[in-house]
This record gives sequence, C-alpha cells and structure tokens, in this order.
Amino acid sequence: MAMLSFEKKYRIRGGTLIGGDLFDFWVGPFYVGFFGVTTIFFAALGTGLIVYGAAIGPTWNIWQINIAPPDLSYGLALAPLKEGGLWQIITICAIGSFVSWALREVEICRKLGMGYHVPIAFGVAIFAYVTLVVIRPVLMGAWGHGFPYGIFSHLDWVSNVGYQYLHFHYNPAHMLAVTFFFTTTLALALHGSLVLSAANPKPGEAVKGADHENTFFRDNIGYSIGTLGIHRLGLFLALSAGFFSAVCIVISGPFWTRGWPEWWNWWLDLPIWR
Repeated sequence: MAMLSFEKKYRIRGGTLIGGDLFDFWVGPFYVGFFGVTTIFFAALGTGLIVYGAAIGPTWNIWQINIAPPDLSYGLALAPLKEGGLWQIITICAIGSFVSWALREVEICRKLGMGYHVPIAFGVAIFAYVTLVVIRPVLMGAWGHGFPYGIFSHLDWVSNVGYQYLHFHYNPAHMLAVTFFFTTTLALALHGSLVLSAANPKPGEAVKGADHENTFFRDNIGYSIGTLGIHRLGLFLALSAGFFSAVCIVISGPFWTRGWPEWWNWWLDLPIWR
C-alpha cells in the first residue's frame, strides 16, 4: 500500500516535453505520454513490416527470416521496397521507437523529480545500434554495410565482418568492450549476491544493513566502494561496454581496412626492441 500511495502522489499532470496534456495519463501502471504513443506507432509499424517482409520471402521459419539491407550498388540512395527499401523503413521505425522510449523515460523522470541517468544510459544503447545501421554505413558510403534483420542472417553478418579483418578480437576497442562487458557481470554478481546475503537472513535472524555489507568487503579485500559507489561503478562499466562496442565497429572499415592483427605492428616497431 505504501508504494500505491507514493505513486498516487506523483501521478500528476505536467513534466511533458511535447503534446501538453494530450496523452498525459496512465493506463493501469503504464504512463502513456506523447512519446508512448509514438513508441507504439513505430514499434507496430516496424513489426508489421518485418512480418510483411517474411510474407514475401521464401520461408516462415523464424530462424531463417531475413530482411536484408540494399545492395552496395544502391549506395546511400533509397532502394525499391523488395530490394532493401523494406530494411530502410524498418530501420527508421526502430530508431523512432527507441528514441521515443528514451524521451518517454525523460518525461517520467521529470514527473518524479529524478535525474536523467536511465534515459541517458538507454541512449548509449541506442547509439550502439545507430552506429551499426546508420553511422558506419554512411561513413562507408552504402546502406548495404548495415546488418540484416534476422537471426541466422545477423549471426552470419557478425561472423563475416569479423573475418573481413582476419581476427576481430585483435581490435583494441573490441578488447575494451569485452573487458567492460565481463567486468559488468562481475560487478553485478558481487553486488547482487551481497545484497541478497544481507537482506535474506536465516529464519529468526535480523535483516542486515549497509554497515554489514561494507564491513564484509573491508574485511575481504580491504576496501568497500559503498552503496552509492557500486551503482556509479555499475553504470560506468555498462555504459563503457556499450560505447566501446560501438567504437570497435565504427573504426572497422571507415578508419581501418586491413586485418586487425596487423594494427599491432606498432608494438613490434618500438625502438626498445632494436
């Protein structure tokens, strides 16, 4: 009941970015808003176009459905619907729905008087997607460099792009991205296990608080980052993982065209080895 009372207090009109009171209401526990409507519109249209693309394709096998980008010969021009134009419209719908969702989050933050950490974090994920389907293809001069929409076809695209650069794991930005991804899972596992161990005591025992949590890590590794610090660290690690995953692909092609193992020749050419 306490949560319901809290929600009732803050579910008031205002804080919208556009549209005023037009869609400033809730449906059950879900805030609608102008950008909620645009999210539904773009998501429904994009999903419908994917179904249409599957209908005109050779199969209904969900693993093999493929909505491919235009051929490289089209460059950055609009392509016919069945020759990549469908992919272009779906990409617009995807970006529209993602950005709308982020702006809807901004409106909710404004209503609650919160910071914009959540929509900013989601914006980094949007940036990673836009890098793959817009920024990199534009830099390389053709929409055909974007990835196809499909399960197996997308996996094949990832594999093929990796082999184009001989060994993609030698990409230094890829190394950083993978390191941040792994460290994010480590930090979340440590944080989650610590909170659960303190908040779920044995029957009859008192729930432990932040003092116990901080003491555990001071006794264990000599230092505790603290309750606020662990969330700052988690946000930094997660955003860094998304950011460097975008960097690792955008530099592959537009800025480096040879095999990534060759990039490390600078290390062998250092004067200290001579």
